[in-house]
Amino acid sequence: MKPEITTPTSECAPEFALRLSPTPRGARLARLLAAQQLSDWGIAGPAAEAAELVVAELANNAAVHGRVPGRDFELRMECDGDHLRVELSDARAERRPLPVPSPDEGGYGLLLVAALATTWGVKARTVGKTVWATVPLTGGDPTGPVPRPG
Repeated sequence: MKPEITTPTSECAPEFALRLSPTPRGARLARLLAAQQLSDWGIAGPAAEAAELVVAELANNAAVHGRVPGRDFELRMECDGDHLRVELSDARAERRPLPVPSPDEGGYGLLLVAALATTWGVKARTVGKTVWATVPLTGGDPTGPVPRPG
């Protein structure tokens, strides 16, 4: 499958979007393509690393928990000056993510997203859901209090 890539339409609001298969390979490709896009936007260092980790965790969740055979997941990133909004949409509306209070052998992904993002949440779509996170690109502390998704 060839990913559909949307290039930025203006310098004020760069946007990147692509659809990938909900597989481990699709999740890895989401992280790699997001890293390349961040580099193209001139985002580097700890901010880029945090954004890449958020993309990786959300893409992995979409591939593992949001998988519907024959349906892709979509990665969308928007750069808004001092923040990056990351959105991962999948076709499983009934599988809403919840952080695990005491992770066992898994369940650390959303705790990591909450630690790296200033805020995150889930919104319904006509088909499926979108899990989103806002990652700071400037020197702010992303580890402060994080609102729970609503």
